[in-house]
Amino acid sequence: MRVMVMVKAGKDYEAGAMPSQKLLAEMGKFNQELIKAGVLLAADGLHPSSKGKRVRFSGQQRTVTDGPSTETKELIGGYWLWQVKSMEEAVEWLKRAPFDQETEVEIRPVREAADFAR
Repeated sequence: MRVMVMVKAGKDYEAGAMPSQKLLAEMGKFNQELIKAGVLLAADGLHPSSKGKRVRFSGQQRTVTDGPSTETKELIGGYWLWQVKSMEEAVEWLKRAPFDQETEVEIRPVREAADFAR
């Protein structure tokens, strides 16, 4: 099963602060472990919402709003896409991630083509 592992953005992230060199090095090492185990499919960090846009759909109307987003607790700062055997395996991998601050991470299964055939 594929899972999306989403790292929530915090105030420092939204202010444009980069992670410490120590955390970047530890995260690089963790990502190498994921690659070696055949788990990591993709991973990226995202720029703050101030560099993005939101598009709201209402019928045929499209409204574009420039960042930053005011509701930072729901923003994603980065993600991994993993191939795992189960949600439990994903949780076990995530517990090993070297986050050095208070961080919230969400794991959700990715819908596969077969999910839409029902």
